[in-house]
This record gives sequence, C-alpha cells and structure tokens, in this order.
Amino acid sequence: MSKRAWLQFAGIAVIWGLPYFFIRIAVRDLDPATLVFFRTGLAALILVPFVVQRRKLRELVKHWPAVLAYTLAEITVPWFLLATAEQKLTSSLAGLLVATVPIFGLLIAWALGHERPGARRVSGLILGFAGVVILAGVGVKGSSLLSMGEVVLCSIGYAIAPMIVSRRLAKVPSLEVVTASMFVTALIYLPFALTHLPRRFHAEAAESVVTLSVVCTVLAFMLFFALIKEIGPTRATVVTYINPAVALLLGIVALGEPFTLGIAIGFPVIIAGSILATWSNAPPIRPAEVLGSPAPAFGSSPAP
Repeated sequence: MSKRAWLQFAGIAVIWGLPYFFIRIAVRDLDPATLVFFRTGLAALILVPFVVQRRKLRELVKHWPAVLAYTLAEITVPWFLLATAEQKLTSSLAGLLVATVPIFGLLIAWALGHERPGARRVSGLILGFAGVVILAGVGVKGSSLLSMGEVVLCSIGYAIAPMIVSRRLAKVPSLEVVTASMFVTALIYLPFALTHLPRRFHAEAAESVVTLSVVCTVLAFMLFFALIKEIGPTRATVVTYINPAVALLLGIVALGEPFTLGIAIGFPVIIAGSILATWSNAPPIRPAEVLGSPAPAFGSSPAP
C-alpha cells in the first residue's frame, strides 16, 4: 500500500475504535435515543450540503425501500442498542463484542444459501462464538448479560446491512445513502429526543456528541470511502480487527475499566475466529474495480 493508504488505514482504524469510549461518556447525561438523535442530526446537517451540490438524489429516491432497510440495520437500531448497552457495559467489552460482525455475516450468508463455508471458515465460526462465551462466562456479572445481548443484536444488524447494500444498493452513490440514513434516523428519534432532553448536560457529554458526529461519523465515512478507492474493499475491511483493540486500550487507560480474565482470553479468540471465518483465497479486488460500485465503501465495515 502507498503511504497515503497507510495513513488512511491508520486513521479509520483509530477513529472507529473511538465511538465506544465517547458513547460511554455521553450516556451518563443523555438517554440513548436522544444521543442517537443528536449524533445523526448533526452529521446530517454537515453532509446534506455536499449531497445537494452533487445532484445525485434521483437514484436514492428510486431505491428508497432498500435505503430504509439499510438505515434500520446499520444505523437506527444498532446505534440505539449500543448506547443502551453501554449504560451498563464497559466501552471495552462493547467494542470487543462488535468484533463478531464478520462471524455473524458469514453465518447469515450461510443460512441464506449465499455462502458454502469450508472447514476453515466453519472452525472460525465455532472459535468466534467460543470467544463470546468466554467473555460472557468469565468476569461478567449476570445483570450485564442482557446488555451483551443488545450488542450482539447490534452486530447482527451490522452483518445484515452489507447484504442489503450489495444486492439492492450497488448502483446508488455511497455518500447519498449515508446522508439519507443519518437524516431518516434523526427524524425517527426527534419526537423522543424533544421530550427527553437532559436536565444536566456536562461539557464532557457535549464534546462526546460532537466528536461522535463530526469525527466518528462524517470524517470516518469519508476516510473509509477514500481508503476503498485506494486499496479496494477486501483489504480495507481489515480495520474491523483493529477497532476493538483501540476501544479496549481507551477503556482501560482513559476510563479505568478493568482488564478481566475474560477479555484476556476471549478477545484473541474472537479475533482469530473472525479472521478464519472471513478467510478467502480469492484474489483481491483492484481499486479501479470498485470506483463505480459504492456498495463496499459503506457496507463492508460497521460504523459503531
């Protein structure tokens, strides 16, 4: 990869490891639904002028059912579940659980008959789920199991979204779909947010919301688009394996979260399982082949 590609890769790997940290801070003052509203609403305000200038909304309107399905699977439901879960879970544990997305992706594709995984990928599925069991069974209180389930459901949504993209939105411009997703999600949560404004809104929470919107959403998507064009979708998705490590490090160093035995054992097991489950001997796609297909740009890796 070129130096620019390495910088883009490093940037997106770090940026998509940050949301768990800032969500954990924001939910101290904000209801999860209110947080999702502010995050998506601000992102939409930033992105809409770019979309209007591009004048490519026609394709978006033609595919509105698929855009809505993608929005629900990738943004509306997962971001609410993640914020709700982090009211009880540590940010590091939430980040580690989201690392199961590639595993659920293969499992769903297998169930739908889109994939026929060999022995190596099946062993990856088993190993990945064993890692989740270890996380849940070692050093996690029973009251947190429901929250862990919420993050798992979030991961399933992240796994479904790329399938919607690849089969229904391959010809729709990426930036338009992302902007529409932010706008629609903000509208969905607007009534609730207006009636559940926080009584206290500390500076840390406000800064977290702005960072989630501007850095972890707008900047992150734009960096990922650029990375896709530079190295192709297959190699770009490796960031999925680095994000949890960033979340883990931030949680422990900045928030004082514990490094439990379950994390020490379960984290490498989940990552190893994800790598095996998504292992492919197919040749990598050249960047030139994805310039006209926006699907992988926003469907290959979750935006937490």
